[in-house]
Amino acid sequence: MARRAKIERFGGPSAIKIIEETLLAPRQGEVRMRNRAIGLNFIDTYHRSGLYPIPLPSGLGLEAAGEIVALGKGTDGWQIGDRVCTFGPELGAYSDERNVLAANLFRTPDAISDEMAASVLLKGCTAEFLIERCAQVQPGQTVLVHAAAGGVGLLLVSWLKHIGAIVIGSVGTTDKLGLAQQAGADHVIVTNAEDLAERVEEITRGAGVRATFDGVGKDTWETSLRCTGRRGIIASFGNASGPVTGVELGRLASAGSLFCSRPTLFDYYREPAERAAGAKRMFDLVEQGVLTAHVGQHYALEDVVYAHQDLEARKTVGSSVLIP
Repeated sequence: MARRAKIERFGGPSAIKIIEETLLAPRQGEVRMRNRAIGLNFIDTYHRSGLYPIPLPSGLGLEAAGEIVALGKGTDGWQIGDRVCTFGPELGAYSDERNVLAANLFRTPDAISDEMAASVLLKGCTAEFLIERCAQVQPGQTVLVHAAAGGVGLLLVSWLKHIGAIVIGSVGTTDKLGLAQQAGADHVIVTNAEDLAERVEEITRGAGVRATFDGVGKDTWETSLRCTGRRGIIASFGNASGPVTGVELGRLASAGSLFCSRPTLFDYYREPAERAAGAKRMFDLVEQGVLTAHVGQHYALEDVVYAHQDLEARKTVGSSVLIP
């Protein structure tokens, strides 16, 4: 019997139930994947709550790492025992075993553990496309990373420093300051103690930053406008505090002819070649030691309700994993 998380209605964390079921044999193009570690991501709460509507009933979770334990037809090139990882787009990673499309798998490099792969794949590829393909940050440019001690935030900071950017990170409380500094941030601003926009203006001598990476959403939108310099870009890639709504395009003009993108991972990882290139670039940096996922929390699969509660209450630091 396989265990998996399921929702039958949208709602709070209590909407998640753990069920047991018998898996059918993998179909054409599918393999059976046994999960060793499962990544917890804020987007999972959007699927659960209905902020990003999905057909119901549904599984939850995009990211997991483990091994292939059975093969369907049409899966040439894969073998039982291969170590693999995935970030979707199929939902259902919150499980101990499941059937997945082989086309949605990546090979886990030998030097990378399952826990690391499940912690870094989705977040690391998010950092890759935001920095290198969306904002196209160049060495010497000054950038701002909101929530710099979060799972994506820490990877953004490390990656940006690696390519030679000057990084300003924001954190909500002083207990998260050290993590952002360790990741390489040149300046860390504690937002419950300082005015972020004023400090950015001071640091940049009034020029503002070239790029702002904003995964917080509603609560930081106005600040992002104030912090981003003339002809800079705001990459608004998340809604941790709620979605940004009612945006007047004229605000982008008055703030300095700004660009704004609301990018999503799967629009940058659609084609096999770009999927392979992006993941390779990310895993190469992990193997070089440039990137590492700080795993701040471990939860049993059965404790996924508590994991969602902690995530939404912003009690977590770095990445969180579920262990089947």
